Amino acid sequence: MKNQKQAYLYGLTAVLFWSTMASAFKLSLRHLTPAELLLYAVLTSCVVLFALLVAQGKVGLLKQVSLSDLRPSFALGLLNPVLYYLVLLKAYDLLPAQQAQPLNYTWAITLSLLSVPLLGQTISRRELVAILISYFGVVVISTKGDLLALQFDSPLGVALALVSTIFWALYWIFNARDGRDPVFGLLLNFLCGVPMVLLYLLATEGLRMPPVAGLAGAAYIGVFEMGITFVFWLKAMKLSVNSARIANLIFLSPFLSLVFIHFLVGEEILLSTLVGLVLIVCGLVVQQWRGKKQVGAV
Repeated sequence: MKNQKQAYLYGLTAVLFWSTMASAFKLSLRHLTPAELLLYAVLTSCVVLFALLVAQGKVGLLKQVSLSDLRPSFALGLLNPVLYYLVLLKAYDLLPAQQAQPLNYTWAITLSLLSVPLLGQTISRRELVAILISYFGVVVISTKGDLLALQFDSPLGVALALVSTIFWALYWIFNARDGRDPVFGLLLNFLCGVPMVLLYLLATEGLRMPPVAGLAGAAYIGVFEMGITFVFWLKAMKLSVNSARIANLIFLSPFLSLVFIHFLVGEEILLSTLVGLVLIVCGLVVQQWRGKKQVGAV
């Protein structure tokens, strides 16, 4: 049954947890490398997703897993969590959180661009304007507002943050064709991703006894970034009378994130970050705007 109040409660809870992730990434990376953080976070998320399957009475789906189920899971698991989070966490390692978080938020724009060659879609004038607005915001943030000099504190960090949006967009394009139960599919993807992350870690750094503070951060990320918050969001979308009302809540996340970054990480939020973030969000709003006639018909 539809229940808009409950939908808002689930949706705002999801947005609140997602808004803490930039701070959680940055604080955890003080104790762990990106690969270590990813390994322990994914292991935690697998436990959480398995528990959710048990709670939903769907654990029997695991007994029905076949080779045909694992093939797409290895491909999707390579995109998310492996490539997406390895690249994103490295970007957070190189950049201030207030830069990495808004840059990663442009993944919806990247999705539009990739839909042209992969899905045969076209870009309208409105979407082109949205892209230009959002990427102008990226330049403002990356240069700290010094547009004429075009000097980046970490060009590699900026590049990695933008590349991460490619992996995230590709994941959602291919994941949209996955007809499996969402929690079940995500669990399989993450289970297939674990050995890949472990092999990468062994090949590049080796294993060590991780600090307790780092494990605590990884566990938090595994529970709320990769686990239960995903279910909260799905629940909100199902309960909502109009899914657009819930989808729009996501625009609160980057601004709330800056509040947490300031108070938890200790970064002084720059005016250029706020201006750039407003431009990125405006671009996303322009991209999604359908016009009054179409909105009224929803």
